[in-house]
Amino acid sequence: MLNNKTILITGGTGSFGQSFVHHILDNYSKIKKIIIFSRDELKQQEMKLKFKKHKNFSKTRFFLGDIRDLNRLLIAFKNVNIIIHAAALKQVDTAEYNPTEFIKTNIIGAQNIIEASFHNNVQKIIALSTDKASSPINLYGATKLCSDKLFISANFFLGKKNFSVVRYGNVEGSRGSVIPIFLKQSNKKIINITHKEMTRFSLSLKKSVELVCWAIKNCMGGEIIVPKIPSYKILDLAKAINPKAKYNFVGLRPGEKIHEEMISEHDSQNTVEINDKYIICANLTNETHLVNKSKIINYYINKHGAKKIPKGFSYQSGNNKNFLSVNDLKKIASKINLNNK
Repeated sequence: MLNNKTILITGGTGSFGQSFVHHILDNYSKIKKIIIFSRDELKQQEMKLKFKKHKNFSKTRFFLGDIRDLNRLLIAFKNVNIIIHAAALKQVDTAEYNPTEFIKTNIIGAQNIIEASFHNNVQKIIALSTDKASSPINLYGATKLCSDKLFISANFFLGKKNFSVVRYGNVEGSRGSVIPIFLKQSNKKIINITHKEMTRFSLSLKKSVELVCWAIKNCMGGEIIVPKIPSYKILDLAKAINPKAKYNFVGLRPGEKIHEEMISEHDSQNTVEINDKYIICANLTNETHLVNKSKIINYYINKHGAKKIPKGFSYQSGNNKNFLSVNDLKKIASKINLNNK
């Protein structure tokens, strides 16, 4: 599906970006190019050194630039076939105190991606989202919800384009996530925890990459792909990392939820499910355009055997049917600890 294609990934030096690039180079030797677009020259240099010995390294390109800069995107997107949009500002509490910076990157940046894609006739765009975009209570989640809406509505512009969104929860071991933070406290007698009832979704980097590759192959445009993934309790994670430690409950940070959500009750009426995924279909209609909710739902029913979910359904980390045990979390944490070394 990627033979002779050029792929560009924004925010390509991040945890997801590096795993995605590695996966593409390992499994798709006939790609034309994969372009890593980001604004940090040091991270790009480190990534070049890391990938330099890969047999397909010659297919990589590195572009310095910021998604806030439309003119730079117009140049970078030239002759690109597929875009994975992973660049974003992501820290919840930081967003509460720096709202305009998050708006410029997460919303205006998304708009720039869309406009540059149209001007360069990019055919497929997959934008990465977050569980915090569902029923957001913090500014970060609100900016990502706005970004999701921009990408979904872009399917109604003139021209045959394919804009889709992949939404998932915390990626295990990614920068700034809770597991690395707890690992740094593993030798201390006290672990700081925000709330004793807190739960989170969990997804491995490998699974996140596989999900995006599935979206590249299967998405028709106008949908949000949500994986069925396990949850875990924050207290269980703390027990897995240091069972002897005491806990200091410090209270929720600004904009933080006790339980995360990926599908709201309102979105359930537009959602279907297949074996390991939910598909939120665009609740938009436009008589002059082929993309609408019924078309997307029928596509997934006919091609993937999708089924509609019950009205009133919501998909939260707290009401999830699948929870990781303390032993499961120990295994995950040990791998991350080993990788960090």
